[in-house]
Amino acid sequence: MRSPSRSLADLERRLGYDLACLNEPPARWSRPLNGPDGLAMLDALIVGGGMCGLVAAAALRRRGLTRLRIVDRSDEGREGPWVTYARMRTLRSPKHLAGPALGIPSLTFRAWFEAQWGEEAWETLDRIPRTQWMDYLRWYRKILELPVANRTEAVAVEPVPGGLAVRLEGPEGDETIHTRRMVLATGREGIAIPRLPAWTDGLPSDRLSHTSDAIDFAALAGKSVAVVGYGASAFDNAAEALEAGAASVVLLARRREMPRVNKFKGVVYPGFTLGFPLLAPQDRWRLLTYLFDERVAPPRAAVLRVCDDPRFAAATGADVTAAALEAGCIRLETGAGRFDVDHVILGTGFRIDLAGSRLLAPIADRVATWRRLVTPPPHQAGHEFLDFPDLGPGFELQPKTDGDLPWLRRIHAFTFAAAMTHGNVSGDIPAVSDGANRLADAIAAAEFREELAYHEG
Repeated sequence: MRSPSRSLADLERRLGYDLACLNEPPARWSRPLNGPDGLAMLDALIVGGGMCGLVAAAALRRRGLTRLRIVDRSDEGREGPWVTYARMRTLRSPKHLAGPALGIPSLTFRAWFEAQWGEEAWETLDRIPRTQWMDYLRWYRKILELPVANRTEAVAVEPVPGGLAVRLEGPEGDETIHTRRMVLATGREGIAIPRLPAWTDGLPSDRLSHTSDAIDFAALAGKSVAVVGYGASAFDNAAEALEAGAASVVLLARRREMPRVNKFKGVVYPGFTLGFPLLAPQDRWRLLTYLFDERVAPPRAAVLRVCDDPRFAAATGADVTAAALEAGCIRLETGAGRFDVDHVILGTGFRIDLAGSRLLAPIADRVATWRRLVTPPPHQAGHEFLDFPDLGPGFELQPKTDGDLPWLRRIHAFTFAAAMTHGNVSGDIPAVSDGANRLADAIAAAEFREELAYHEG
């Protein structure tokens, strides 16, 4: 049997050779520019050190934009959702998808996996274990030597000549750095807020959780739990509660019938990825609202994880209309009757809200959204997709009023908030390399255009 460490070392040497054959990273070519403090500006500051932040940095470096810095507010090794609030046992995406590998075979999860456990183990692997995916991302960061500063948060931004001044809060105190551009790779929650139904107002915080919270499942042992929602995260959290010893778990689904088909699986192909951002706004609106409003069926594995447990029940048509704390229990009034429980977990996802970002909150009302691009039919007049930012071809923010905040083009939203403009290329595994390449190409082109006189000289 092969030695795992030796085989992984062999893969790392092969990756180094592959990059050398590609002459990567290429020599720096952008104009050197100092900030107001006299220090060299970064080519880009990437906010977020999870999968999207890492692949964005790697793609930028492949374009010769090598003066980079990545910051993440999490502890090292806990970036992104994979070992925090993601609670599925395995990834939803099929194992063969290359994810953040950027077209380099020796950088794929498969190459990393086979180097340690062999080809036969790969062939028998069904889905990638969630925590193993995080191990791969940790290796990705290490082997590419991507510079991540952990426990560091970007909290404020303002323009300076030729770039941005970004204030960071980190373990050593506050710091202001200067960068040509800033990439927000802050995940689904980065430019969003948790959806909190109105009926949750007034419920005690220790009896109510959102699936994105750090839930103490052990404390739910012996308790009755209601999970509101019917998506993947709702089933995952129901399973976690049961496995932690909850006395009972009821899943409350608003719809009378749960979806059985994941329509997003049908749009993971190059034509959709490349063609979607070129469609007219009304066509993009029609396609994405259809895909999302039809909802995504919960994965079969997530359903099987709970369905045979006698402590689990699901109620359909159970839209919660009111909630109150009575006699020590949370009383939920729903379309399917009344439920008395000890704890409620909201599987209600996130709602895009530019003001939900600490960085963008001061200017949120001046950033263009999809409200200016489409006039939806009456039944969609209040659709939350109207609040998605209207981004440029390089994921850059744009002002609501022409000429206002010209420095917005230096901020690139490489998060789920880009979905209405670019499709699902900056949040999930299937097309994240396509999204990162699109982002990096646009930033490199913008750097050249802005400094044309320098390059002509």
